[in-house]
Amino acid sequence: MNEDFVKSLYKSIVQENLKLYKSLYETTNVSNNTDDTDDYWRKALGLYNSLEEENKGVLFKIIEQTMIDTISNMLGIIDGSSTLIDCSIEPKLLLDSIDTKGELQDYFLEYIEEKILKR
Repeated sequence: MNEDFVKSLYKSIVQENLKLYKSLYETTNVSNNTDDTDDYWRKALGLYNSLEEENKGVLFKIIEQTMIDTISNMLGIIDGSSTLIDCSIEPKLLLDSIDTKGELQDYFLEYIEEKILKR
């Protein structure tokens, strides 16, 4: 069950958001009208469009790794292997009312390693 959960996290968060980000960066047109496009998107799209194709791929690898690290850190907090700053609350996650036994981060990182080896 834990393995299915972390695989689903990867697919739902990392893979789906990478598709969304790629689509947004490749299809969004920047408008000079400040009401249509906020300053963040104008700058982000300007940066993206200034990159060579190979570097666009590198940017998405950085985004992917950032999402993976964030999920791993969050799972570490849930598992109890990582602590929150200025917070003494001890979280616990149940999947279908079953304790995850502090193994989610390990399962997630194992899954990521398997995916990388298959590339």
